[in-house]
Amino acid sequence: MNLSIGIVGLPNVGKSTLFNALLKKQVALVANYPFATIDPNVGVTEVPDARLPQLAEIVDTQVIKPAMVTFIDIAGLIKGASQGEGLGNKFLSYIRETDAICHVLRAFTDTDVIREGSVGLREDLAIIRTELQLADLETIEKQKPPKGIKDKNLLHRWELIQEFQQQLNKGEPVFNWQAETAESDRPQLAKELNLLTSKPELFAINVDETELANSVQLKQKYSELLGIELQQVVIISAKIESELAVLSVEDQKLYLEDLGIEQSGLERLAQTGYGTLKLQSFLTAGTLEVKAWTIKQGSTAVQAAGAIHTDFMKKFIKAKVISYSDFVKLNGWAGAKEAGKVRLEGRDYVMQPDDVVEFMIGG
Repeated sequence: MNLSIGIVGLPNVGKSTLFNALLKKQVALVANYPFATIDPNVGVTEVPDARLPQLAEIVDTQVIKPAMVTFIDIAGLIKGASQGEGLGNKFLSYIRETDAICHVLRAFTDTDVIREGSVGLREDLAIIRTELQLADLETIEKQKPPKGIKDKNLLHRWELIQEFQQQLNKGEPVFNWQAETAESDRPQLAKELNLLTSKPELFAINVDETELANSVQLKQKYSELLGIELQQVVIISAKIESELAVLSVEDQKLYLEDLGIEQSGLERLAQTGYGTLKLQSFLTAGTLEVKAWTIKQGSTAVQAAGAIHTDFMKKFIKAKVISYSDFVKLNGWAGAKEAGKVRLEGRDYVMQPDDVVEFMIGG
């Protein structure tokens, strides 16, 4: 599974600049006027993982496959978008099937960039959230009640739809995804209906490049200002990210050091997305390739095998597992086996973020 994130925000807040930087190529038109993006831009980019080159060196392969993130950048929304204002709500359909929504909010001070409907962070976020709620309300209102039907499942479904409608009419999301329990039927129905306000949210605060060194304090400031969780916030400078995108890996490291930060915006955004969606990676390392595979936190060995191929779930026998640190220290599978560090785990083993795995599959 790949993580998919829809990038939303008002016009001229830096969405397309950020998108271009994340993809390391200019695929979106960046211009200093509203609606520069007239079609959604979809791109897939790597999640940086410093462990993979080390594994590749040990197993002697040139093929490295990091975990991937799909970013979908849509045209800047404005007040009334759900009713057809600006470019209308058709663009919202492009992010209905994403895993999460990333709000890009303008906190930079460049007065040369036109503010198209942007007032302040709280006001801008309120506009976007309202448009998402109105779009969901339109979806809900198209649902038909099960007249003359006594099927308990359909009646329960209709009750949940009415609950969603009540929440939206109060100007609230269909439910609080952070507080939703695993036993609830609500997330599944919201996913079935592709409701936008049921999705986890990330917040990329686009600041001046001189502010990046104060990221820790700014995260606290903006999480309090917006009433959101600290771990949902990423402080980013789209301008800096676009400059980093054209540099070599070594020059990127030097530039980041000069700025007083350790990771690029992509790394921090990916980590925030993984954390918010409760995702993690496991690693495979062989002579053909080394690869990071994305799974849900708490996934079992048999579920992880299914991330590689669904047939692996049916034919699962055992998983050979070793921690990444032991794999590196003992110079690969042979040394790890000799040192007794390779464990044989069954189908119910709960995967850990630093696991290097080889699955034993039956014929």
